Amino acid sequence: MPSEFELIRRYFSRATSHTDLAGGDDAALMHTRPGMQLAVSTDLLVAGTHFFGDTDPHGLGWKTLAVNLSDLAAMGAEPRWAFLGLTLPTVDEGWLSSFADGLFACASRYGVDIAGGDTTRGPLALSITILGEVPTGLAITRCGGRAGDDIWISGQPGRAALGLASLQGKVSLSTTAQAECVGALQRPVPRIELGLELRTLASAMLDVSDGLLGDLGHIVECSGCGAIVDVSHLPLQPLLDLGVSEASARRSVLAGGDDYELLFCAPPRHRAALRQLAQDSGVALTRIGELHERDADLMLREADGRLLAPLFSGYDHFA
Repeated sequence: MPSEFELIRRYFSRATSHTDLAGGDDAALMHTRPGMQLAVSTDLLVAGTHFFGDTDPHGLGWKTLAVNLSDLAAMGAEPRWAFLGLTLPTVDEGWLSSFADGLFACASRYGVDIAGGDTTRGPLALSITILGEVPTGLAITRCGGRAGDDIWISGQPGRAALGLASLQGKVSLSTTAQAECVGALQRPVPRIELGLELRTLASAMLDVSDGLLGDLGHIVECSGCGAIVDVSHLPLQPLLDLGVSEASARRSVLAGGDDYELLFCAPPRHRAALRQLAQDSGVALTRIGELHERDADLMLREADGRLLAPLFSGYDHFA
C-alpha cells in the first residue's frame, strides 16, 4: 500500500502557475499582487451529510473545489490558491485518481493552484481552504444592503434540491430532468466571472448554499434591513417545465440548498446595467424583491398582494 506521501505525490502534486513554493515542504509560499486584499474561505464536505458515499468521485472532486470557489465569487474575488484536507477510510487508488482528476479539472478551469494540503485515515471527509484576491476596498460583503435596493438571484436555483430529492426517492423526474438536476447537484458552476462583474454594481452579496430564504436572512440581518420577496417573480417556470408541481418548484427555489447561485442586492439605478450584464454573460439574472426598512422583516408577497411570513427557510446543520 502506498504511503501518505506517495499518495500526495502521485495524485495531488501537479504544476502550479502562481505559487512560489507549493506542496512538499512544511508550508507553501506565495505572494499577493500590489493593491490586493486576500479573501480566504474554507468548507468541509462529509460523506453521509453533504454527499452520498457512492457519489461519482470525479464529480465529487469538482464539487469539493467548486463550492469554495463560489464563496470567493460571492465576495467578487479572483481565486488563486487552494489547500486540500482529505480524510480517507481506505486507500482506493481508482477512486483517488478519478477524484483528483475532477479536482484539477475545476482548478484548471478557474486558474487555481492546488498549493498543498494533508491526508489522513478516518471517515471520508473533504476540506478545502481557498485563497483569492480582490482589489482593496472592492470586496462585496453581506452588510452593504440598504432599504430600497433590489434583490436579485443568478441562474436557476432549485435544480440541485430537486436532484437530491430524486436521489432520495422523494420526487419523480423524467430521465432527462433527473440528469439535469442531479448534474446541478453534483457539478455546480461557481459564478466567478459574474462575481467579478458585480464588484461595482452589487451592494451586498452571498452564494446560495443553504437555501435562498435562509441565506437572504443573513443579508437582512447583517445589513439591518427587512426584505420582501415577490413569489410571482421567482424563476419557477423552468422547474415546472421539468414536470414538478408548483408547490415543489416553489419550495425548491426558496428553501433548496446546494445551488451556489449568487444572491445579491443592488440599487434600482443599476437595473439596466444588470440586464445588459445578463445578456452579455449568458447568465440569467432575476429581480425577485427588494429590501425595506428593518421593521418590514423578511416576508413573501403573493401574487394577490398579500404579505405572508415564510413557512420554511433553509438548511441548518444543527437544527
